[in-house]
Amino acid sequence: MAQKEKYDGPILEIDKLSISFFTRLREIPAVMDFSCTVRPGEALGLVGESGCGKSTVALGVMQDLGVNGRVVGGSIKFKGRDLNDMSQEELRDIRGSEIAMIYQEPMASLNPAMKIGRQLMEVPMIHEGLGEKEAYARALEVVTDVRLPDPKRMLDSYPHQLSGGQQQRIVIAMALMANPSLLILDEPTTALDVTVEAAVVELVKDLGKKYGTSMLFISHNLGLVLETCDRLCVMYSGEAVERGSIADVFDEMQHPYTQALFRSIPLPGADKNARPLVAIPGNFPLPHERPQGCNFGPRCDYFEAGRCDQGDILMENVPGNDRHATRCLRFKEIDWNAPIQAAETKEKGEVGDVVLKMDDLKKYYEVSANALFGSSGEKKVVKANETLSFEARESETLAIVGESGCGKSTFAKVLMGLETATEGTIMLDNKSIGSTPIQERDTKTVADVQMVFQNPFDTLNPSMTVGRQIMRALELFGIGNNDDERRERMLKLLDLVKLPRAFADRMPRQLSGGQKQRVGIARAFAGDARIVVADEPVSALDVSVQAAVTDLLMEIQREHKTTLLFISHDLSIVRYLSDRVMVMYLGHVVELGSTDQVFAPPYHPYTEALLSAVPIADTSVEKKHIVLEGDIPSAMNPPPGCPFQTRCNWKSKVAGGLCEKEVPPTRTLAEGHQIKCHLSDADLANMEPVIKIAAE
Repeated sequence: MAQKEKYDGPILEIDKLSISFFTRLREIPAVMDFSCTVRPGEALGLVGESGCGKSTVALGVMQDLGVNGRVVGGSIKFKGRDLNDMSQEELRDIRGSEIAMIYQEPMASLNPAMKIGRQLMEVPMIHEGLGEKEAYARALEVVTDVRLPDPKRMLDSYPHQLSGGQQQRIVIAMALMANPSLLILDEPTTALDVTVEAAVVELVKDLGKKYGTSMLFISHNLGLVLETCDRLCVMYSGEAVERGSIADVFDEMQHPYTQALFRSIPLPGADKNARPLVAIPGNFPLPHERPQGCNFGPRCDYFEAGRCDQGDILMENVPGNDRHATRCLRFKEIDWNAPIQAAETKEKGEVGDVVLKMDDLKKYYEVSANALFGSSGEKKVVKANETLSFEARESETLAIVGESGCGKSTFAKVLMGLETATEGTIMLDNKSIGSTPIQERDTKTVADVQMVFQNPFDTLNPSMTVGRQIMRALELFGIGNNDDERRERMLKLLDLVKLPRAFADRMPRQLSGGQKQRVGIARAFAGDARIVVADEPVSALDVSVQAAVTDLLMEIQREHKTTLLFISHDLSIVRYLSDRVMVMYLGHVVELGSTDQVFAPPYHPYTEALLSAVPIADTSVEKKHIVLEGDIPSAMNPPPGCPFQTRCNWKSKVAGGLCEKEVPPTRTLAEGHQIKCHLSDADLANMEPVIKIAAE
């Protein structure tokens, strides 16, 4: 691959950058006084919650701010040259060849009507004038570099024939085709499953080293930044509030917002009752409503009136550390090592009797093959759920964990009555509900089993006030004799989810994501639900809001003795929240046990890989490194034998190719701990912990 001449100075130097967007009404400052430096071969993580200006900085570097965006102050220098002073022609030459960007959604960067090989070959043909033959050879080399199976077949495929993880690798390959000096990654793994995310992150790190590429890695996931970057810049409301090396910022943080972020994410060993997560009070300020002085002031534990709310607050260097700076007037006065003011310790509700029991539940879908492949009318069966058996008790949180396509949402739909079971039984308080669709269920059953959905934006009626939507649910559940009684109950539900009563008259568009999710929770609990299925209820929310919503769910559960089925792929939240965990893979339950049993060896090989893939924002944690090869198979065409055998690192331990021939039996190891695996007892007993916390 063509080598670029070496450049020794900073690759990217952003100095006191301010970017505004201009609307008819006003100028909206999106980024203010932002500075950072990326040196050759260095990876800088840019972290902050949605709306803090991370992506605006990236678009500023790409000089792609659209019609309304303008740089109104400061400079962005690439290899010593100010990008603002360059002509459109010069910028075109630099984009793609010197600076490349990888976006969150891979399909947005790929042309659906063009084969992958052609799209990759265009890059060196346009930027370097290479002929077709050399361009094809380069494309083949890069596709091999991003560890895609059968590179020649990949080059001959259309984007829709690839899985999400494969598409993202192709986009990375495309960015690397011109061997850029700077690679900007904007949340590149958000849409991917955790095991695929782990492989892509590993890949980005290795390729960064191989090509000596400098990286600007934008993320809201502190654990991911810890694993990929050398340095970190934390943003809040358009400003950088802390910058420094990973070790300095993680272990010697010097800004109250950085500290508050860490307190709102569950780390290994955190206990939801003894040490609840601490949510950041208040809400993120809108760009045109920022407070005087420190932007974080109104939400800060260390705020001092008359000092923190005056004038502009500038970045100051932290003495003794490597290029470590903070935007806090009081950083030298704060005792950063003081123990957290523990929120009151909560008592765990007593786990009661079995409320829900599933026996050998199967859910198959018939798909006519011609709908997919244009062939004759033969039927194909998608086995979404295979022999699911478990029980859940009153006041218990059972987490259901697995990646997309594993059947977790299908099982939730069957439980809710949106689908009916193909085989097996679901008992709710000794009453069978598995084959009763929702429209035939009695009101009490419908009120008893409720759901909180992943995306709060899709579940509220945009043309109805918040109060009206909750009252509508109460009406359907037959609660209250008249509107006045229902209104009173609705206001109490708003109190329950800690929303001001005035929100009853607001429209959904006037609420933030976290507030909408609270309305969704209020509606789910409107009929005193016995079982609440929470389907990834916090994955669309920012970390500080996640903490508040998870805490709210736990509090309501303690008060109402609700059984919570918590569907998630985020194992750090699962470990913090749940009493028991069920791990699913391709329709099968591969492991089931108490949280302690599932998070400690022996593991099912898939659980082991899942645990290793979860990014943990803690420098004292040592993690065993397991990267799974290949993508998750399709439920339409599952592999023979054990569903996990195509990606399993332990398969060689099992003699006689048993894994490829037979689905393993479910066996019970300790009390209530089940694993579906062919490994011998001795192999399981020899497994080592994936996550170790280094001794203090």
